[in-house]
Parts: sequence; structure tokens; C-alpha cells
Amino acid sequence: MDNPKPLDLESLSVMYPTAEVAAACKAYFEGDAVMPKQTEFFMSDIHGEYVAFSHILRNGSGELRELIAQAFGDEFTDQEKAEFATLVCYPADKMALIEETFATEESRSQWYHDTIERITQLVRVALRDKNVHDVSAVLPEGFGFILQTLITTQNDTPVHARYRQAVIASLIETGMAQLVIYYLAKVVQVLMVNHLHMLGDVYDRGPAPQAIMEELMDFHSVDVQWGNHDIVWMGAALGQRGCIAHVVRNCARYGNLSILEDAYGINLDPLREFALSTYHDDPCDSFQLKEDPGLDPVELEANIKIQKAMAILQFKVEAALIKEYPCFELEDRLLLDKIDYDNKTVEVDGVVYGVTDTYFPTVDKVDPYMLTPEEESVMTYLENAFKGSELLQRHMGFFLDKGSLYKVYNNNLLLHACVPLNPDGTFKEANIFGVRYKGKALFDICQHYVKLAFFSRDPMERRRGADLIWYLWLGQASPLFAKSKMATFEIYLIADKAARKEEKNAFYTLLNDEAVIERIFTEFGITSERGHIICGHVPVKAKDGEDPVKGGGKVLTIDGGFSSAYQKTTGLAGYTLIFAPNALMLDAQKPLASLDEAIDHNADIFAQRRVLETYDPVITKGKTQEQGGYLAAALEGIDALMHAYETGLLEEKEIQEG
Repeated sequence: MDNPKPLDLESLSVMYPTAEVAAACKAYFEGDAVMPKQTEFFMSDIHGEYVAFSHILRNGSGELRELIAQAFGDEFTDQEKAEFATLVCYPADKMALIEETFATEESRSQWYHDTIERITQLVRVALRDKNVHDVSAVLPEGFGFILQTLITTQNDTPVHARYRQAVIASLIETGMAQLVIYYLAKVVQVLMVNHLHMLGDVYDRGPAPQAIMEELMDFHSVDVQWGNHDIVWMGAALGQRGCIAHVVRNCARYGNLSILEDAYGINLDPLREFALSTYHDDPCDSFQLKEDPGLDPVELEANIKIQKAMAILQFKVEAALIKEYPCFELEDRLLLDKIDYDNKTVEVDGVVYGVTDTYFPTVDKVDPYMLTPEEESVMTYLENAFKGSELLQRHMGFFLDKGSLYKVYNNNLLLHACVPLNPDGTFKEANIFGVRYKGKALFDICQHYVKLAFFSRDPMERRRGADLIWYLWLGQASPLFAKSKMATFEIYLIADKAARKEEKNAFYTLLNDEAVIERIFTEFGITSERGHIICGHVPVKAKDGEDPVKGGGKVLTIDGGFSSAYQKTTGLAGYTLIFAPNALMLDAQKPLASLDEAIDHNADIFAQRRVLETYDPVITKGKTQEQGGYLAAALEGIDALMHAYETGLLEEKEIQEG
């Protein structure tokens, strides 16, 4: 009886039907292994600031200016370079503006000709340390061949020059020049940012998280580590009441209810009517907006009153969860029943504080956590509205597809907030439905329940998963929260700042302890050589001298304040970490005035770059875990297949002609 043919070799033989094909592909993979690794970008805590986020990706955090300088030297003025950079960043918008300036058809055609020549030259410069596949993989289907023709054919011989000029002339004549420029600009952007790691917190505070999600979904290569502000939106999409209460309240707090209504199609009229009716004579002084978003007086009043209505609802629905799951150990968050209305005080952690507001018409002093019929109606409506938003479900589906609580990538541990620690540096335990977990196991079990919340066929599993998502948002031992408490009640109703203090997890005070870092490395399979923990979550107070690089360079905390709400704290407008083949670099960004300024007046984001590590020789694909692991596995399979062909274990297949 013949030995069975290994299934993997059978599959490989379909891809590589002959020994010659296999040998050719082996040569390709071995050549690719010595090419420089991909350039990885790390961004964190974008918080809805779409304009800044998108601009940094489009200009490669300043790399575009360097490429233009390399491609053209002193050939152009600084103004011409800035104009060209804007075109590459925003090809459709910039071309629409430039179209308005053409006086004649001849000048229009000449501009298209010159621009195609210039942008293909820029692509060639960007391709110097890449192979052809790095471009072909991102070219549009059915259109890529002409772009490759432009990229690879130069005016270096009379024949090539005539050929190239004929191609460009035809593209202009047929109205295809704009499309060619658009796609070539996108190729430049791809070559600058090969892979993006989004380390959490796309949502909350800023005005356009939905636009960021659309850009992420269109991005050629990306992974996401969920942030606490992302996970709470994921829970809201499932109809989890605690998550919904936070999401709506927080949007109102920052004057961003339009995100829910205009972007996600969630009609808030029933909530608006309830809030305005319930608090019609209440100034809601404790519930003023966090920032002035420029709302008209009517909408401003609605946001303030909705914020208060949702805060009271949040305290109530969270109480039900706290009582249902004592394992979450959140009893200290039950504060609504601790209010002394006669003395206008509340007891928190054994200390009595004055409260700034006691007008709560929906709170029954005998049973303060009971929902009124009107509140129940509002919450039921919101549950159905969140679950019924198609765009929200699509965006959360992307989070599930590309996201995780943590990722180990090229010997770097990527996470949003922390690995929960005790003050002595040991791993902090969390009680997850009666079983205690810590370290990597805690991340894994929490991620398991998140998946159950969306995909389990068991309604009880789905519900428990959704409720755990709420715990991940605010639980003391959650890897995403990393604080002693979520002080929402205290922030709204207690003026004394001592009551509001949220103690950070010991992770943040132990980041310079080498023994602790090594313990985390060992737990997650990171080797000390060129290994890092990369996280965000807590804004780095750079203006006060805080260093985002900790643990002797082993820990990189990259929340630099993309959100305008944090920029007073950080003194920056965000960090971008860049892991290139030759260096690890941290860019401290400056604010961008506006998208209009960028497109109309060629405004740019300028960053102060700090080189953290240099690599000589450069890191090649074959020396990385991700690309190197893939290439090693591919070569191992091809070698086995070639051996099978050579020994007769497998027969070579015929390649069909034509």
C-alpha cells in the first residue's frame, strides 16, 4: 500500500504544479527574505480626531517631505514642494482646486503630463527598498497594469521615451489622467506606511470616529488593539445598557450627539423629549459640557439635559449589573443610595462630601435604582436603536475582524492600557464569573467572552459576554481600564477633587522596574533583545517633562494627546511611533489647523522626531517574526514539495497553456 500523500503538499502542488514553478517561487521568497522589513506605524488614542489622524497617514508622519526632497532636490521651490505634497496627500480634493486655475486646454494637458511624470518619479524613489509585489498588491484590479507601466518605464532611451509619452498622451485624451494621479498618490501613501497598528481609543471625545473607522477599513494593512473607549461602543452595539448609557452621556458631554444621530442614524428624539421634559426647569449646573462645540442655544440646552438624564440612567443600570455580578467587585460604585438629601451630602469610601445637586425627579428615595416607566421606555428604545444601526454594526464587525485585546507582533507586545499589576509587581487577578485569572490568561479569557458576546448561539453566553464588555470598560482589574475606580458620580456631583481621584494601576508606577518588565516579557513570550511593550491610554505629560520612553527603552507609552481635550495636559497633538528597517523613531506631533488649511493652503503637520534605536545592518523581512515566519513556512513547504516531486511521492501537474 502506498504511503498517503500529505494534505499540505497536495494543496501546495495546486499552487506550484511543477518543480520549475516551485523553484522559481523559492527564489522569489529567498530574495524577499533579504529585503528590508515593512515599516510599521503605531498610533493610539485618536479619540475621534479624524483630520489629524488621516493627515499623518497620508504624509507618512513627514516622510513624504523627505521623499520629495530626495526625488527633486532643488528642482522645485519650497512652495512648489508643499503644493505637490498636498496633491499626494489629498489627490482628489487638490486636483479639484487646481482644475479651476487652468486658462486653456493646453495648460490643463501640460499640467497633467508634468504631474504624472513627477508622481511616477516619486513612486520610484519610494520603491528603492521595496520589491514589485509591494506595489502590485495594492494596485486596483484591472487598472494596475498601466500604473506598473508608468512606474517601470522611464525616458532613458528614445524608444522608451516615445512609448511613455504616447501612453501619457492617451491617458490625458481619454480623461484618465486624474484617476492615474489619484492611484499613484495612493501607491506613495502605501509605500510610506506598510502596516498600521492602532493601539485603541478611536472613539469618544472627538467629532468624527466614524470617519476614522471608514479610513481604517479601507487601509491596506492594519490591526487594532481595542481601547476602553472602543470596547464600550462594542458593548453598546450589542444593546448592553451600561455601555449605551455611557456612550450617549459622553457624546452629550462633548457636544457630539451628531455622531449618533447623523453618522450612525440613531434618532435621539425620544430621549431628547424625555430629558427636556424631566429637567425643564433645572439649570443642570453640574452637567455643563466639557468643551464649547459651538452649538446653538437650543441644542446646547438639549445636550446638557440629555447628559444629566443619561448620567442618572447610567447610575441605575450599572447598579443592576453590580448587584447581578458580585464577582466584578464594584459595590463601592453604588452611590446613588448613599445621598443624604436633607444635608445634601454623600458618603464615598467612608468620607462624607457635599453634593452639588440633589434634584433627581426620577429617583425614588426608597428604591433609588428603580427605573421609572419613562426611563425604561427610553432605555428599551436606545437598545433597539443601537442594535439596528447598520453602520455601527459594520464598524464593530471590523473591530472584531481586525482587533484584539493584545497582540505580539515582531517581538513587541501591543496593548491599549496595561497588564494589571499588584503594587509588588506581581500580576493582579480578576474574578471572571467565579474564576480568577491574571497575566496573559486574563487577556485571553476576556477576549474569549468578547467573541462569545457577538457570536455565541447561546443567549446566556451572549449576555454574559456583553456584560463582561461593560466590566472591561470600568473594572479595576480590567486590562483596559487600569484605574481604581470610574469616578463618574464624583466628577458630576462632588466639588471636592479628593473624591474624584482615580488611582492608576501599579503598572504605570513600575514601568522602570526591569524585573517587572522581564516578568511581563516572559508571560507574553517576548525576548529581551529588541523587545518592547507599546501602549497608550494615559496621556504623557510631555509639557511637564514626562518621558514616553520608560523601562530603559523597553516600554513606549504613546498617548500624546491627539484629542484636543488632552492637549493642555500633554502639550502635544499626538505621538506616532515608527518601526522602520533602519530605526525605531518617535514623532511628537504639532496640531493641524484644519482640513481646509491643509488642502487650500498646503498646511502640514510638523513633528519633532526622536530616534530611539538604530539598526545596522537594517532589519530584513527574514529576521522578523511576522514576515520572516511567513517566509520561513513558505520555503519549508516548497522544499518539501520539491523533494516530493524529486522522489516521485507526488507527480507534477500539467500547466495549461493560454
